Amino acid sequence: MEAPETLLSQFPARFEGSSSYLDLTTVIALSVFFALLCACIIIGHLLHENRWANESITALLLGLCSGVVVLLVSKGKSSKLLVFSEDLFFLYLLPPIIFNAGFQVKKKQFFKNFTMILLFGVMGTVISFCIISLGAYVIFSKIGLTSLTVKDYLAIGAILSATDSVCTLQVLNQDETPFLYSIVFGEGVVNDATSIVLYNAVQSLDLDDISGLTALQLLGTFLYLFFTSTLLGIAAGLLSAFIIKTLYFGRHSTDREVALMMLMAYLSYMLAELMDLSGILTVFFCGVVMSHYTWHNITEKSRITTKHAFATISFISETFIFLYVGMDAFDIDKWRDTKASPATSVAVSATFIALVLVGRGAFVFPIANINNCIKRSDSSKIEFRQQFIIWWAGLMRGAVTIALSYSKFAESTDSTSTDCLLITCTIIVVLFSTMVFGSITKPLIEAVLLRHAKPMVSDATEFQSLEDLRFLFIENGSPSEPGQDNENQPRRRSLRMLMTNPAISVHYLWRKFDDRFMRPVFGGRGFVPFIPGSPTAEEEEAHENS
Repeated sequence: MEAPETLLSQFPARFEGSSSYLDLTTVIALSVFFALLCACIIIGHLLHENRWANESITALLLGLCSGVVVLLVSKGKSSKLLVFSEDLFFLYLLPPIIFNAGFQVKKKQFFKNFTMILLFGVMGTVISFCIISLGAYVIFSKIGLTSLTVKDYLAIGAILSATDSVCTLQVLNQDETPFLYSIVFGEGVVNDATSIVLYNAVQSLDLDDISGLTALQLLGTFLYLFFTSTLLGIAAGLLSAFIIKTLYFGRHSTDREVALMMLMAYLSYMLAELMDLSGILTVFFCGVVMSHYTWHNITEKSRITTKHAFATISFISETFIFLYVGMDAFDIDKWRDTKASPATSVAVSATFIALVLVGRGAFVFPIANINNCIKRSDSSKIEFRQQFIIWWAGLMRGAVTIALSYSKFAESTDSTSTDCLLITCTIIVVLFSTMVFGSITKPLIEAVLLRHAKPMVSDATEFQSLEDLRFLFIENGSPSEPGQDNENQPRRRSLRMLMTNPAISVHYLWRKFDDRFMRPVFGGRGFVPFIPGSPTAEEEEAHENS
């Protein structure tokens, strides 16, 4: 990310002979982005209650306006300040966002709806990938784009399957709509990871000799990357918890605790990328495990610091991405190199948007209705208005889409005008979906969902607490009545409980396993070091004195 040479001519000549160890171009570029970040925060605060604007759209519009200003200053010449760097995005901006998502997630809601999240995030992404790839193959041949290969069409399917649900999550509330928030949030994270894994799997395949085993090879590669990345993230989180619990850094310095958590999380992401795995899945589950174990092993001051530090870094990275995308839209070289007529650009962009709409609807409504047919309880069924919000939440496309597009079509040594056309059309899709779909997200959700909202009924309301489940499991089963088999009755009750309420049952069994085996080794809630004078100590002393 560097400022254009043409901009340097606008500064006094005394800078040209400066012997400073700082590169002036880098200072200019960073100054511009820091000033824009400050402006985004201020404007976002002022427009917080606005129905049609949010921080994502604000950052995108500021980026567009800044791009226009840079073009005017440089007199229409290209600017290196506007070049989108996928290395910057994947190595520095994306990890803190995904880690904070896992660190801040409400784990009970997330894992309670984990089955639906996996269905939407994995199976749904695969369905969307197939439809977009096939649709692009059929339609592009009629438009006149015949130079694309099978791998290009598969890459397009993976690129356009990556959603960006930031706008929707800024409107939904975890307390008012816990089910929808967990589904949209969880699916967004899993979807991004699935799209990147699909993209990497497609790029690693040799499609010159396609056979019946190609689909199985693609599936095997996907499953390997998915589960290996997840296990690596869990292992990194458990290792950090064990180290902090065993060595107890808080005795000497809370800074070491915070630094170790940050570095271990980032190290997990880099190790995943080094092993050609999915860094997104790895750092996400590392954040989940750290919030469950590591966070409870550190001191009270470190807890407050980490919670706000991770959220702040994530917010800055997210805003920076939208600014970056907005400014990159005015990189004039890409538009010149397309060598396509405006009609062709419009046709390709419209095709992309239509395929995104169809591909999204092809799995959201069928999967939701199949779930409704299986579920017996009305409270666990997904209403049509909720299905509509889930469908709408995945229509926006963001920085992951642009980053994958650049990785495929801009990094090749033999980039053609068709490659430039696909990049510019991808940018158009991102701008259109974020600004048009994103701007009406808040009033749409208010009209469709919140005005007709009713108290959410949790599956757990059938039981007052998890303790009530003890009577339905083997070791806590009630005595059998005369004439009944004392051994088979508790087992039948346990099996019936697992069949009728799997989420609650699995959660109960996990709690027992966690308390008995995991927490004594890795710490967590209930294994917090006692520090005199800390808020935790004061609460315990007050409880003892009451």
